Amino acid sequence: MISASLRTGVAIMAVAGAFAMPSTALAQTRSFDVAAQPAAAGVRELARQAGIQVIVAGRDAGGRTTNAVKGSLDTREALDALLSGTGLVVRSFDGRTAVIAADAVASDEGPAGEELVVTGSRVVRDGYQAPTPLTVLGSEEIARSAQINLAEQINRLPALAGSNNPRNTASNISGGFMGISTLNLRNLGATRTLVLFDSQRLPAASLNGLVDANSIPSALVKRVDIVTGGASAAWGSDAVAGVVNFVLDKDFTGVKGEVQGGITTYGDDRNYRVSLSAGTGFADGRGHFLISGENWYSEGIDGMPRDWYRGRKTLFNPAYTATNGQPEYLVRDGVGYTTVAPGAIVTRGPLRGLYFGQGGTPAQLNYGSTVNDPFMVGGDWRYTDFGNGPQDLDPEVSHKSLFSRLSYEAFDGVELFGEFSYVQAKTRTTGTPMFNFGGLIIQRDNAFLPGSVADRMTALGETSLNVGSWNEAIGGIVTETRHDLYRYVIGAEGKSGAFGTDWNWIVRANRNVSDFFNGTTLPIKANYDRAIDAVRTSSGAIVCRSTLTNPGNGCVPLNILGTGVASPAALDYVMGHSYLNATITQDVFSATVRGEPFGTWAGPVSVAFGLEHRREAQQGKSDPLSLVNSYWAGNYKPIHGSYTVNEAFLEVVVPLAADQAWAHALDLNAAVRATDYSSSGYVTTWKVGATWEPVPDLRLRATRSRDIRAGNLAELFQAGQTNTTTLVDPAKNNQSYTVFQTTVGNPVISPERADTLNLGAVFQPRFVPGLSASVDYFDIEVKGAIATLGASTIVNQCYQGNQALCALIDRDAAGFMTEVFLRPINLARQTARGLDFEASYRVPLDTVGLGDGRLSFRVLATRYLESSTDNGINPPTSNLGENTGVPKWRYLGEIALDKGPLSFSVTGRGFSDGVISNAFIECTTSCPASTSLNRTIDNNRVDGAFYVDLSASYAATDAVRFYVAVDNVANKAPAPYAPAGTGIGSAQIGISQTYYDVIGRSFRGGVRFRF
Repeated sequence: MISASLRTGVAIMAVAGAFAMPSTALAQTRSFDVAAQPAAAGVRELARQAGIQVIVAGRDAGGRTTNAVKGSLDTREALDALLSGTGLVVRSFDGRTAVIAADAVASDEGPAGEELVVTGSRVVRDGYQAPTPLTVLGSEEIARSAQINLAEQINRLPALAGSNNPRNTASNISGGFMGISTLNLRNLGATRTLVLFDSQRLPAASLNGLVDANSIPSALVKRVDIVTGGASAAWGSDAVAGVVNFVLDKDFTGVKGEVQGGITTYGDDRNYRVSLSAGTGFADGRGHFLISGENWYSEGIDGMPRDWYRGRKTLFNPAYTATNGQPEYLVRDGVGYTTVAPGAIVTRGPLRGLYFGQGGTPAQLNYGSTVNDPFMVGGDWRYTDFGNGPQDLDPEVSHKSLFSRLSYEAFDGVELFGEFSYVQAKTRTTGTPMFNFGGLIIQRDNAFLPGSVADRMTALGETSLNVGSWNEAIGGIVTETRHDLYRYVIGAEGKSGAFGTDWNWIVRANRNVSDFFNGTTLPIKANYDRAIDAVRTSSGAIVCRSTLTNPGNGCVPLNILGTGVASPAALDYVMGHSYLNATITQDVFSATVRGEPFGTWAGPVSVAFGLEHRREAQQGKSDPLSLVNSYWAGNYKPIHGSYTVNEAFLEVVVPLAADQAWAHALDLNAAVRATDYSSSGYVTTWKVGATWEPVPDLRLRATRSRDIRAGNLAELFQAGQTNTTTLVDPAKNNQSYTVFQTTVGNPVISPERADTLNLGAVFQPRFVPGLSASVDYFDIEVKGAIATLGASTIVNQCYQGNQALCALIDRDAAGFMTEVFLRPINLARQTARGLDFEASYRVPLDTVGLGDGRLSFRVLATRYLESSTDNGINPPTSNLGENTGVPKWRYLGEIALDKGPLSFSVTGRGFSDGVISNAFIECTTSCPASTSLNRTIDNNRVDGAFYVDLSASYAATDAVRFYVAVDNVANKAPAPYAPAGTGIGSAQIGISQTYYDVIGRSFRGGVRFRF
């Protein structure tokens, strides 16, 4: 007979157990206890060999615990085969699977007797039962996609937007997060998404406090759970937008492995992945040992070898006036630069446009049809443009990991365990070249200046030239990173019969050590400035001017007046190495207890409570020159600081009604967490949620929560991270030029507070078995959001009279900006609203007369309704629909067919059309006057994209499966993109790398084996 008394308890093990503490999924998956005889000997080991999780249920006549299995196999036939000879059989109850003793089966009810609890689970669990939406990537979906790393696949889910990856951070030399793959739910910022490794926190892997999702050893990841809603009360701070939990198969038994290789249709970006895992039981099943290692590598793509590059950029319209009705901004293809060139180009004066070509030969630039410094349309645009130049399209990335786990049931109901894991991730990329949009002074007596040019200067009365260059001789700036993550975990878990009821408990202590290195080889500014100021001595020798007064300074003259003219010795003198070695130490102690202390008229009340103590600290060391901003970029600064967090939480699930005329089921879920930060004080978070099933086919769910995020180590203690940026200066007639941008910490920022509302409905009609669909509305408002005003905002607001922000800008004697300081502050608010849609349908082929097999469909889509920021200074801004913000629609759909040894799938993914900026007013004639907040532009549109991926696999034997996968089958090129500004950064390559596939059609193939 199905017993309601254990329904909730089993649900805790089946759903929330994956997180090792209760989540909003508590008591929502309905399971069943079945009267049965004690499990036959060896079931525990048999289940482990088949990859089925073991749970403990009941006691035998001698008082010893008996074992049960929780099925995770995909078909009933496979589960039948597993249990053959054990005296156990598979039975189904209301569409779920249970395993009971064969001699106990008289009917679906079964006789009374000893309890053996077994719950069946699907390969892809969809979270339809939870009050807070839960999206799950199961092992089948992960295997079908066959991505070289899991982060790539997760970031394709519609609920994630604006995540970083190694491609779109390749030119971020000074940010300290190049090569990082982040997970960014709702585009609220990656620091507001809590990333867990089998329910445990990970330390940051970058200078700015970001967790690298590539640090997860993926060979034993059996699924990824994504809680798309505020979850701070259940999981702690940082879960403002949600939680991504990588769930490991800790009970795997046997040997499995994979060998995979890949390449693009262009023959580049070669990659491979190799993994090997093994697990075994010992001591008659009381102990278990697991070890897994993997290595994957992607060689990257040198330069920009793709023909979709158009040189598209946005430039100021030189004919614009406030009254002539023309747009202020123009979007054009074939845009190059007027104030930089691969050698050098004169930017001002009567010789403006004179550039120095191969071997130093002077020539005059053809400016083309439209000119407004630093841009021009047409003419010699390809010569001066470096968007299709030295920077890599895809970085080189390598990854190695080792994971091991040892567990032993020391006493009945008490298991001791320990874990160790090591991850090493390295990246290398060539980023943007060293660009100077003017500002380099070449005196008339410069030894490298051609005589013909010196004569012209004399005739014109010019004593110096102001030149710009992107320094082809130096090339792209090479940056290397290395991240080493060490994890040490010890703990114990078990059961207790205290107070006359069963309790589950777990205590765990872990230390995470994250060592990371950032190193960049690039020019030392002072050396560069001395080296380009070259003169001849009385003997005719070429030396640095500074050497005349300081003969021992070691300066070697550098010729930048042309290409192919710089000497290796001069480049060696100019170049330096900016680096940072840093260590983040994270110590966590946690204890969690779960149980059912009492019941209501509708069923047992589930309770979970626990404590957590966490300490995070960072220290590091930089080279001496970085500490005083000596490099053109880089200038990494160590962070020294620490904080502690003490937390206590309580979560309950209370059944309020069951099997009533007005409610098939009604459950209340509530949680509260007390958090005390040493850095910012005490704060309380909470959550209240409910699910109501008026009929078994329909479930309504709602959750309201208060979530928090306190400042991380970088936001609190950043010592002054400096990089080079190019800004438009309204105080200098909208000139664009290069300045230093320095980010400093703010130890007095307050925790941000988020109010989250989730409302949803789930439809699982009994008359269409296998169909599930849901729609959920989310509304997240972050008050006091911790953020840093952009340098351009600071400059524009200062120009409009905000004197507080003017204090963050340093200018030289001529009034040009030299440095802008960025400091984290608590903004007024940040808001994200939208709708999530999910539907899945699985059809056994025999139901339609096609024999054994299965056809499955799954669709996920998110319609973003709002994504806005109010910084308390400007009017609120929205990035909804912006090409680098949040598309209005993101979607992903898959059709998969499994028949016999063959499996096929087709996936469609994409996002809607967008705009460059919501602040722009699009017009071509009769335009209103532009303002600093709302500028006019002639083309604000950016196309979206739709991609089709294919995969297929063949099981040669029960143990060996071959597979192939193709991404972007149509080889669809990214849409051209032209952000406003100088064309530096994402505009260098004329497209946005946040959502588009910039690699093109790619192929992967390999073999998996399991014994």
